[in-house]
Amino acid sequence: VQLQASGGGLVQAGGSLRLSCAASGSIFKINDMGWYRQAPGKQREVVATITNSGGTNYADSVKGRFTVSRDNAKKTVYLQMNSLKPEDTAVYYCNANVLRPGSVYFNFYWGQGTQVTVSS
Repeated sequence: VQLQASGGGLVQAGGSLRLSCAASGSIFKINDMGWYRQAPGKQREVVATITNSGGTNYADSVKGRFTVSRDNAKKTVYLQMNSLKPEDTAVYYCNANVLRPGSVYFNFYWGQGTQVTVSS
């Protein structure tokens, strides 16, 4: 199972970016998908998660600015980031809880990370 993230970059404060993360490989089912971030010198933290039925949760710091969504047919999760702030600067990682064919357990998989830099 591979998760390929894209869409990061450099943007000015107040701007927007949209991240995408596509899952591929031997996949029977995907439960929760989500986005995490890690700033320099800090621990990785959850940004937003979404269930396979569309239920969402957000970190307090991004509520009202970020929107997580997914396309189950494409096995892809998105993160629309608006009103970006310098404190949003981090490497963003996608995550998926995957059941592989023939397995009875779900496992978490991570994407490679994409850099988001917000200048003031």
